[in-house]
Amino acid sequence: MYFSKFPNIVYDMKGDGNVKLITDILRRVKVRDKVRDNLSLLDKYDVDSGDTPETVSYKVYGSVDYYWVILLMNNIKDRYYDWPLSLQDFEAYVKEKYTNPYAVHHYELDQSSGSISSNGPGDFDYKIEVNSDTVGAQSVSNYEYEQRLQDQKRQIKILNQNYLPTFIREFERLIKK
Repeated sequence: MYFSKFPNIVYDMKGDGNVKLITDILRRVKVRDKVRDNLSLLDKYDVDSGDTPETVSYKVYGSVDYYWVILLMNNIKDRYYDWPLSLQDFEAYVKEKYTNPYAVHHYELDQSSGSISSNGPGDFDYKIEVNSDTVGAQSVSNYEYEQRLQDQKRQIKILNQNYLPTFIREFERLIKK
């Protein structure tokens, strides 16, 4: 459904004058930050382990056809690296990436000014990295560090379904320009 909205172009693949009509996949539309940050248009959603953009689309919109709206609203360009991994895939990823997943990745402290508390399970902005000899420093393992990154990816924004038809019409208009 996503690429069906893209215009076609005439392209000579070999430069021999034999042209073909192909979909112009190089077209891009970016959701404005102003729209992406407008809380009245969006709902927060926590992606379950094993969910794909298609399954989330089905759960939220009743159809798998709107997976691309979810990806665009969350600025996900690579669904395999920007989307949260299933628990099984996460375990395999951490094992492959680190010789010792439970070794120290870094040390940190709570900030004493600015944001000093968490705004949810994926929010660690109130922490600052410090040297290991800093008084009160707490270690963070490789596993915990990677888990935090996954938790941040799990919290996505979903376009309220009341605005879905308007969003799709605007996308179609912009992609054809």
